[in-house]
Amino acid sequence: MKVKTILISQPEPKIENSPYAELEDKLNVKIDFIPFIHVEGVDCRDVRQQKIDLSKFTAIILTSRNAVDHFFRIAEDMRYKIPNTLKYFCQSEAVAYYLQKYVVYRKRKIYVGKRTFQDLIVNIKKHSDEKFLLPSSDVLKPVIPQQLDKIGVDWKRGIFYRTVVSDLSNLKDVFYDILVFFSPSGIKSLYENFPDYEQKDTKIAVFGNSTLKAAKEHGLKIHIKAPTPQTPSMTMALENYVKEQN
Repeated sequence: MKVKTILISQPEPKIENSPYAELEDKLNVKIDFIPFIHVEGVDCRDVRQQKIDLSKFTAIILTSRNAVDHFFRIAEDMRYKIPNTLKYFCQSEAVAYYLQKYVVYRKRKIYVGKRTFQDLIVNIKKHSDEKFLLPSSDVLKPVIPQQLDKIGVDWKRGIFYRTVVSDLSNLKDVFYDILVFFSPSGIKSLYENFPDYEQKDTKIAVFGNSTLKAAKEHGLKIHIKAPTPQTPSMTMALENYVKEQN
């Protein structure tokens, strides 16, 4: 079946020359972006109930841009003046670059992983005397606490924001040739919004093993997977599949 429409279950990238825009032109398909989940910050009272005192930590572990935003939001709401000596451990260059929104980069101690949390652990291990705070969502990959416990550092998790299912009722009678998912939460949102969802002729694309597992648990038939050695990005996987189909 020829592919004409693709729905990406994430916000549209806020960058010029997005790879999805290039894909749309190259393949002559329509790509829409509708977030199936969104993030809501918790308030200071919730953070205090977790017995978190920001002044007790000497280092912050930041795994996403959301973590960056909500750490600084909570610090501001608590009227906590962040010391210049605080160390920042960022999971990727993208997170570290985003940190510049809040701090003068060259005046801070910032340590960056290549891409995965495992990459960042190497840096954390070198600074094992620090007291680490991990600002996170209520949904956290199990590998993160496992790795931190394994190296025996002093760390504490703080839930600073929550992953919430978006209202997708406006999609009830709208159909796409391909649905693209990037997290188990996106799959969860689909079925919370549409408990009787039937896949029919819709093709499903998934990014990551945890998303693949969640899709299979709901009985979805998977047509496109990323990352793979041949297709390290979702745009590449979509391009290969659509070219073959069309």
